[in-house]
Amino acid sequence: MEYGQVCLRKGEEQDVRSGGHWIFDNEIDWVDEVCKDGDVVQVIDSRAHFLGWGFFNGASRITVRLLSRDPDEVVDAAFFRARIERAWAYRRALGFSNACRVVFGDSDGLPGLTVDKFGDYLSFQIVSLGMERWKQTVVDALAAIFAPKGIYERDDVPVREKEGLAQITGCVYGSVPERVEILEHDARMLVDIPHGQKTGHFLDQQENRGRIRPYCAGRTVLDLCSHTGGFAIHAALYGAESVEAVDVSTDALDMLRQNAALNGASDCIATVEANVFDLVKTYTEQGKQFGLVICDTPAFAKNKKALEAAYRGYKELNLRCMKLVEDGGFLVSCSCSQFMTPELFFRMLRDAAADSGRTVRLIETLMQSRDHPAALSAEQSWYLKGYILQVDR
Repeated sequence: MEYGQVCLRKGEEQDVRSGGHWIFDNEIDWVDEVCKDGDVVQVIDSRAHFLGWGFFNGASRITVRLLSRDPDEVVDAAFFRARIERAWAYRRALGFSNACRVVFGDSDGLPGLTVDKFGDYLSFQIVSLGMERWKQTVVDALAAIFAPKGIYERDDVPVREKEGLAQITGCVYGSVPERVEILEHDARMLVDIPHGQKTGHFLDQQENRGRIRPYCAGRTVLDLCSHTGGFAIHAALYGAESVEAVDVSTDALDMLRQNAALNGASDCIATVEANVFDLVKTYTEQGKQFGLVICDTPAFAKNKKALEAAYRGYKELNLRCMKLVEDGGFLVSCSCSQFMTPELFFRMLRDAAADSGRTVRLIETLMQSRDHPAALSAEQSWYLKGYILQVDR
């Protein structure tokens, strides 16, 4: 088979040699006329030395997404199956089984592919044209490896349009019910694969939800942006005196109440439908306080241009959260925006702490669950960061 070549400008090869996964349009010197969008191409440096194999898309700013750095590797159906099997073996070795992220894109050598496992069902998302060309191969491999009851496609994200792809959803193998039950630590959780956020559930916080155990017993808990109740349910099961779960989504809170009932925690958890900024402002003015405040917001910074405004928003919210914590209580604060780096997020918390007039101590640092491994050479893959803080007078 003849592969087209993509040649990098002189000096642009260093990022790839250092483990980089993406090649941008302004880093390329020339492209073979053989290269077609969606093809696997050979990447070479200015001296014609082999750098890797990758997916090509001349219509995207990310022109090449690296697949392999082995000149002898063949990109075929066996390649994709082997990569998925390797990714699944890594998760199993860490103890994941019932629910986890099976494939995390570039970190697992499968650029543009996300696969989540929810019990006997799989949900996947593809955001690169090259991977889209291999979609049926991926589905066939998933069916062979996992023998699931159903596989659902959640390709309803706007980023696909940057690759020239339409947004689509649907069951592509077996059947998938409206609700699937999974187990997180000791919590039974319902997942809406066809309509839920992302691929159906925020698995990236799975391990962090287990880490709040020491901070819950006997405390009143305020869970902001609670979504379907991942933190709220765990707090109740870990002995919280009461939990107030806040979200702006009616549907999310309805699912949260179902999850509370499923875990026998309905009497402990109260739901509040509100904008968290408005609510924390009201609560601080009223002098309310809680033993544990959890602030796990959606991404405020969707791009670099929004970062300055996002910083102000994060600071305002966290400043009020610090004021809502009882003396000696705890604040769990997280951000899932890749542009709000761990260093920048921590600086924001320090600024908020300084303005709060309270003593704030760092207890634990958090990141995405280990089934979402972050490649050190792919900054965008380390997107979730958080801190557990103790707030005193």
